[in-house]
Amino acid sequence: MKQTIIIATALALAACAPQETGIYKLSNANGMEVTVTNYGGRIMSVLVPDREGVLQDVVLGFDKVEDYFPENNQTDFGAAIGRYANRIDQGRITIDGKEYHLPQNNFGHCLHGGPTGWQYQYYKVVEAEASHIKLLMESPDGDNSFPGNVKAYVTYTLTPENAIDITYEATTDATTVINMTNHSYFNLSGDPTRTVMDHLLFIRSTTFTPTDSTFMTTGEIAPVAGTPFDFSIPKPVGQDIDADCEQIRNGKGYDHNWCLDTYRDVTRISCELYCPLTGIDLKVYTDEPGVQVYSGNFLDGTVTGKKGIVYNRRTAICLETQHYPDSPNKTQWPSVVLRPGETYRSHCVYAFSVK
Repeated sequence: MKQTIIIATALALAACAPQETGIYKLSNANGMEVTVTNYGGRIMSVLVPDREGVLQDVVLGFDKVEDYFPENNQTDFGAAIGRYANRIDQGRITIDGKEYHLPQNNFGHCLHGGPTGWQYQYYKVVEAEASHIKLLMESPDGDNSFPGNVKAYVTYTLTPENAIDITYEATTDATTVINMTNHSYFNLSGDPTRTVMDHLLFIRSTTFTPTDSTFMTTGEIAPVAGTPFDFSIPKPVGQDIDADCEQIRNGKGYDHNWCLDTYRDVTRISCELYCPLTGIDLKVYTDEPGVQVYSGNFLDGTVTGKKGIVYNRRTAICLETQHYPDSPNKTQWPSVVLRPGETYRSHCVYAFSVK
């Protein structure tokens, strides 16, 4: 059964041509609800029960789709990011000997596919059922200067076990690069007036990719042992976030990629986030080689979100499963190249429970 809360064409504010936008609600027998819009393929809300059985909305965002439009708020809240999640150095890539110049929208780099990446475009709704929604992005050759006509699918499934199962697929008619992820901002307290510094974080990783002062990976893979980046044993997010450490200074906190020990194995926990206040626990499973952990360092009180709440610094954390930043320019890392006849696939599961 199609679960449509709102579907409208009142999109004159949007930067591109008006299209039909919907808000779709997925639900299960446990009372969990996930709200998705095809504008940017965004997860707008995730309602999960806490230890008292009270539903808490554990992601940041807005009450109305119009608030996600870039002329109102330029954010990535909940978005299905593409073509290339994270940063590409100086917006330059070389494919089969040809150099492409991409938009430079973040410290001289191309971030999240450019200023009009897929988070600011409309996905087509292919399927919308009680427990899942499948979205299609038809990205033309030259979209933000990336080569190839690309068809990409994102499917969100709410399972009976309170997990959001996300699958990505993409094909192209010319060689290109693809790296997709979901950019939900999690606060498991359900109260975004609180920071996530007390949340306990575990990352199944022994190495990470250091960055320079422009948040660009240097090409090094460094051990986490003995550094603030060691989450191999769960610890509060805020425990070492302001440590006297060059990498912490470069990231303004955590805004780094961890190299996961679970690469290609979606059956093992790659990350786990737990809120002592509500007892809500989030386990992340993925077949991706990395996870970008972003601790909301640039939330600065200038964005007003749901229920009129102002989003201040470090009131959320992102766990973005993906290939490493700038992989097109670092051939020693897992490849993000997609050629005609191949299919890009990626899998991420956000599994919620209560401790």
